[in-house]
Amino acid sequence: MYKPTYQGNSQASLLWAMLFTGTLAVTGCASTDKKGVEATSAAVKNVEPTDPYEGFNRSMYGFNMGLDKHLLKPVANGYKAITPGFMQTGVSNFFTNLKGINVVLNDVLQGKFEQGASDTGRFLTNSTIGLLGLFDVASDLGLQGNVEDFGQTLAVWGVDQGPYLVLPVLGPTTVRDGAAIVVDKAANPGTYLPGTGVVEGINDRANAEGALNFIDEAALDPYVFTRESFLQYRTNLINDGKTDSATYDLDIDGDVDVGELSSAKPKDAIAPQKPKVEQKPKADNAKKSPGHVGNTIDVKSGDSTVQAFDSMSKSFDDAALAFETASDKMDQLSKKKRRHRRR
Repeated sequence: MYKPTYQGNSQASLLWAMLFTGTLAVTGCASTDKKGVEATSAAVKNVEPTDPYEGFNRSMYGFNMGLDKHLLKPVANGYKAITPGFMQTGVSNFFTNLKGINVVLNDVLQGKFEQGASDTGRFLTNSTIGLLGLFDVASDLGLQGNVEDFGQTLAVWGVDQGPYLVLPVLGPTTVRDGAAIVVDKAANPGTYLPGTGVVEGINDRANAEGALNFIDEAALDPYVFTRESFLQYRTNLINDGKTDSATYDLDIDGDVDVGELSSAKPKDAIAPQKPKVEQKPKADNAKKSPGHVGNTIDVKSGDSTVQAFDSMSKSFDDAALAFETASDKMDQLSKKKRRHRRR
């Protein structure tokens, strides 16, 4: 099962940084200005099918870049300077836990009931034992988080992603994902708490600093790099991490110099290839199940249902065990206080 990590201070995933609220895909420096102008001129001649509004998008990208340089980045740097690391982690955990409600809802809408049971157990555990999500207790119990949103749900339902868009302040998205943001915000309790959106945006921008610096230093054209990375990341999420090259059709001809790889098609170089798995023949005397046909096994739909309920039961059992452990510790602490008072 595909479980992308999205914990607060890791900064390990460049692509996840592109989804942060508030111009998180914006970047720029003087060394890339000339290359950006050349790329823009080339884009006028060769229109990217996924980006028919590139002229508008580049203008919004430039606006976001200036806003980030003069406002968001200084505020984020000040936040990092005055906020201890453990508090930054707690804030990130808190907002990640709030999104757990969205994750569970979209698990159900996509028919991922087993995953939904696990995500429900994770949300309940962190919301209670983890003190409203400030502490990620669920991960220690083996309940790893997933990334699901209404944009992915629409994709599963067959809605086309539509053209790529860069929105003011919000940054990169698509027509489908942009419309889905409204539903995601409505389902998030943090939307109705004044000031939480500002705090979340500042925290996310601070966590994305390393990834944004990488784009600034490594990309010949940060706009194209951001666009292709964002689209590929979304495709990866929608397909639950499957690496079939057929699902990645991100053509970047004419926008990126691939150097020694110029003889290969860019999408072949970017798209991860599906590894070949060698199947070992089964022994002749192996006992075959009733649903066995040749070298394949027919998995009954009832088995999946049973596994889903088993996983749900295990998730809540883990949560109950954690509650019991916490209760025992509280009892021990209470007894110590009583003994101290008697003395």
